[in-house]
Order: sequence, then structure tokens, then C-alpha cells
Amino acid sequence: MTVTTEKPQDAAPGHGHHAGRVSAGVFNPRQLAEALPDALRKLSPRHQLANPVMFVVWAGSLLSTVFAVSRPGVFTVGTTLWLWFTVVFANLAEAVAEGRGKAQAETLRRTKKETIARRLTEDGSHERVPGVDLRVGDLVVVEAGEIIPGDGDVVEGIATVDESAITGESAPVIRESGGDRSAVTGGTTVLSDRIVVKITTKPGESFVDRMIALVEGASRQKTPNEVALTILLAVLTIIFLLAVVALQPMAAYAGTLQPVVVLTALLVCLIPTTIGALLSAIGIAGMDRLVQRNVLATSGRAVEAAGDVDTLLLDKTGTITFGNRQATEFIPVGDATLAELARAARLSSLADGTPEGRSIVELCVRDHGLAAEPSEQERLAEFVPFAAQTRMSGIDLGGRQVRKGATDAVRAWVVEHGGTVPDDVREIADRIGANGGTPLLCADQDRVYGVIQLSDVVKPRMRERFGELRAMGIKTIMITGDNPLTAKAIAAQAGVDDFLAEAKPEDKMALIRKEQEGGRLVAMTGDGTNDAPALAQADVGVAMNTGTMAAKEAGNMVDLDSDPTKLIEVVAIGKQLLITRGALTTFSIANDLAKYFAILPAMFAGIYPQLGKLNIMGLHSPSSAILSAVIFNALIIVALIPLALRGVRYRPASAQSLLRRNLLVYGLGGIVTPFAGIWLIDLLVRLIPGM
Repeated sequence: MTVTTEKPQDAAPGHGHHAGRVSAGVFNPRQLAEALPDALRKLSPRHQLANPVMFVVWAGSLLSTVFAVSRPGVFTVGTTLWLWFTVVFANLAEAVAEGRGKAQAETLRRTKKETIARRLTEDGSHERVPGVDLRVGDLVVVEAGEIIPGDGDVVEGIATVDESAITGESAPVIRESGGDRSAVTGGTTVLSDRIVVKITTKPGESFVDRMIALVEGASRQKTPNEVALTILLAVLTIIFLLAVVALQPMAAYAGTLQPVVVLTALLVCLIPTTIGALLSAIGIAGMDRLVQRNVLATSGRAVEAAGDVDTLLLDKTGTITFGNRQATEFIPVGDATLAELARAARLSSLADGTPEGRSIVELCVRDHGLAAEPSEQERLAEFVPFAAQTRMSGIDLGGRQVRKGATDAVRAWVVEHGGTVPDDVREIADRIGANGGTPLLCADQDRVYGVIQLSDVVKPRMRERFGELRAMGIKTIMITGDNPLTAKAIAAQAGVDDFLAEAKPEDKMALIRKEQEGGRLVAMTGDGTNDAPALAQADVGVAMNTGTMAAKEAGNMVDLDSDPTKLIEVVAIGKQLLITRGALTTFSIANDLAKYFAILPAMFAGIYPQLGKLNIMGLHSPSSAILSAVIFNALIIVALIPLALRGVRYRPASAQSLLRRNLLVYGLGGIVTPFAGIWLIDLLVRLIPGM
């Protein structure tokens, strides 16, 4: 008999040191200097065309440069330089956001190692080939100390794997065939045993390759919300462009034509340059914040959708609960004592390598002082493994037979051997089942010792975390294959809003579609192949890194820590992205209102003296007023880069309260800030000779 009492388990999620990853961290001014070369490269017209607002600024800067060269002057040259600074600062915001991703991508590139794979041939022998020559469907053998040459699924064996190079998690994890923990990632290292891996990706399309492309921003596409906002900004730009062009005929009629540089400055200050400059950086930073938390989003659309999620589906096993049922109580029946039940339960579980069997032995050791290791005599016993037909397992030792298993199966086995079953067994079993547990009956051939209670333990702080989701207005639904009684008990312990019991893959799909038909956005976590259809149907599908390749391919996010409750953070980041975009849009438009009071009086005060009353800032001269507004317009972009990258702080609140806060803080702030900023800049500009 081979006795197994311990088996390594997956490390608890979220407790590694993330040594393999480089966090973008807090914004620091040095990042501006490092991103400056990229910002200058982005001055090409092809790049500027992607952003209508900044393309108008770029074209205006080019036009002003022509006049500055042909008719140089302090005002013309100064205004032209600051118009170019506006374009450069806008590029700088995007370059800083991309630079943080490139630093993370470089770290990931260092984890990629060229490997020699041992590929299985048709006759069962091995051939050594470079990892880059592997194709989809190839079978490779990987043993302790060797690097897994490519992404795939374990089809034979079980092993502990070091994934710290990819996930940053320092503790090794279990990978085994035939389950939801079969997926392996190229570049990770096998620490023990031997596995056969079936390659599932082509060279250059591995998980690490996709991560590199995503964190660099190469695969980031504009989200629907971002596209809509870009169109709005383009429309506003066209409106202001037509308005500024119409000013020149009015000025000609009044007898004072305005210089082209002045009209360009007015246009640049009136159009929403602030949000236009920061829009791309906000989107990149949203995905970057997910990467910092070890979540890889395959699209910006998924991040944005997370901010609007109404319903959250969570798998019970391994998500809300630990997944492995654990022995929590021994309940003796009849004339049996607690000590007799504990000894019989330990004996029947010594050779049981399942999580349930190990937990029974642990309970015997912890609460009853019994030995964890078998004695010499016990090592000679014959272990009876669990079988679907008998629904029992146990041990035969010196003419004694001890069994544990499903209550009705053990009851029938005892009666068959001439024993009797106490009347209270059924009542105890029903009570345990109603409370969400699983009862196992433990007995000899002719005597029942009692009931072992197994419980699927709810993870700590789950009720509090679901309370946070409820405060966000998100409905939580637990999905489980358990019977309704067990599901109801676990749902009550965890604090979810609803549950779906005895769920099959098609039931999950039907539930998601039902929620979506009501106009709600649905998020779901999963790790198994049977979760793949539902992950694909959900608006936000977060697959666990420990899960199957099918689940990873179906979802639009992958959690490298395999912590299903992290979806709460994903939702918060999505909401933060939307709030940041809304806040800076509000600030940008309010900003433009204040600039009217600086530039319009300066342009027409000579023609219409009455406009002088609008010069409430008391600016020195028309030239200093216009130049001060252009300088402020450029500097405010740089000042807001840290906020765009960090994001506006999110607190769970209703849409109405968020709107009020936006208008109060960013709307009012957007009006007040330019008055103070332009006035201070004017105090310095007026000192320049010729102004």
C-alpha cells in the first residue's frame, strides 16, 4: 500500500511578491524627460491625423511658423513656439503612458527563453527540436528542472510549476492533466515530476507574446465610448473653426483685420485641446492599471465595459469557496464515542490522497491528537479506493474492514454485512446537507461509528466584498452545480444576491443572455473548459491563469494571480477610467469658457471699447493676454498628465452624486483655474520687451 498524506496545492492567490513584473508605479517627472524623444517622433502628420483636435493644433502651428519666419516678432515667435509646445505636450502625455507599458513589456521579453523541446514522435521516442519549431498539436515531454517550451495543456502527468517569471507569484502551482488546472505557459519551469504537454499556440502567438503586444499598446484599439467622445471633440473643433473663420470678415468690416497668428491662437484656446491631448493617455493608463494588478485585458473595450457592469456571475467552487471540501466535524451515533469515530475515520483516510481524505486526517491530528503517519502495521493494510459504483473508500486491516462514503451506500453495505444503522443517521445527514455540507458515513461491517461532516468553506471577507459590489449597484449571482439546498446555504453565508443551482454550461449561457436582454452588462469569472461559452458571451469575461486554454481564449481578460474576487477591482478600475474621462472632459470644456474672457476682449477692445469691461483679469495688453492664454493652454496639459495616468479616485456612489461632484470639482475648477493661471502668466509676460 502506498500511503499519501500530503499533496502540494496551488498557492493562495495574490500573495506573491510579483518579482517578475515591473509596476508602472507612481508618476514622476523623470518619466517626462524619458518620453520626450517619443513625443517628438509623434509630430509626424500621419500620427497627428489620428487625433482631429490635435491635428488642427498641429496645422495651426505649421501655419503660424510660416508667418513667424516671414514676419518675425516677439509676439509672433513666442505664440508660435507655445503652439508647438502644445502639440509636443499632448504627444508627451501619450508617450509617458506608452513608456510605462514598454517598461513592462521589456521585463516580459526578458522572461522569454529560447528552449530546446523534447518532442514525442509517432513511435514514442523523443526528438530534440528548437522551441520555435513547435507546431500546434505537437506533444512535448517536460521533466523537473526543464523549461516549458510553449503554451499548451497537460495531457499526461502532474507536476509543480514555477510561474513567477510570468505572474510574479513566488509559490509554485500544481498543473495536472484532465482538470481545470491543465494549462501551462511557455517560459515557466517544471520543478518536480514529469508531464506531457500538447502545444496549443503557434510560435510568436504565445501568451507572453500577446502580453507584450498588449502592454506596449500595439493592440489597443479605441473603445466605443472613446470613439464617441473623439467624434464629439471633432464636431466641437469644426464648429469653433467655422466661428473663428467667420471672425475675420467681421474684423474686416470693422476696418481692422486680425493677424493669422492671433486667429490661430484663438482657435487653439477655444477648441477642447486639454481632453483631446489626454484622451489617449487616459485609455492606455486604464489598461496599465490592470496590468499593475496582474490582470491582462485583451481589449480596451473590456476595461470600459467593466465600468458599466450591472450583474456579476461568480462560480462557487474555487471562487466564493475554497473548492476543496474539508472535514469540519465528527458526529458519533448510537453507542459509539467521539474517540472511536475519530480513530475509524483516520484509519479509513490514511491512504486517501484526495483533498477530503487529507482533511479528515488533519482534523484527527489537530483535534484528537492522533498520529498523522501510519504505523508499521497500518502500512501493511490494503487500501480500497473510491469507486463510482460503490461510492465508498476505506481500508482492510487484519480482518477488519472500515469504510467511509455516501450515507446511503455505507448504510446498505452495513446492512448487507448484518449490522444495524442507528435511526438518527438520516436526520444528521439531512441537517448537514441543508446547511450546505456533505455528510459521509463511517462504519465497520457491523457497526456504524458516526457521520463526518465535509464543508465547502467560504473564503474570508467574501460577505464584505459583495457588500462593496452592492454599494456600486452591482447584482451578484453565485453559480454552482450543487443542489438547491446546499446552494442556498452557501449563498446565505457568502452574502450574494442570488444563486443558480445545478447549473450546466447551457444554463449559464441562458442566464447571461437573460440579463443582457434586460439591457444589463454582465461580467463573469471562470477557469474551466465548461465555462468557455459563458465567458465568451459575457460582456466582461475574466479567465483564471490557472484555468484551461479554452477559458483563456474565450475571456477578454486573464487574471495572472487566479484570484476570482479580483473582478471587484477590475470593475472599480473600469469605473475609474470612465470617471476620469468624464472629469477631464468637464474640466477641458469649462477651461475654454474662461479663455474667452482673455482673448476676445484682447482682439476687439480696440474696435469695440465696450469689450474692455470683459477684461476682468486686468491683463496688460492684447498681445500679453493672447500669449498668456496660449502658454496656459499648453502648460495645463502637462499639469494634468499625472491625473490622467493615475485616474480620478473612485468611491462607490450613484450616477447623480458623481455628476454633481464632477460639476462642482472639475466644472468649477475648470473655470476658476484659467483665471488664476492666465493672470499669473501675464504678470511674467508683460516683463518681456515688446509686449
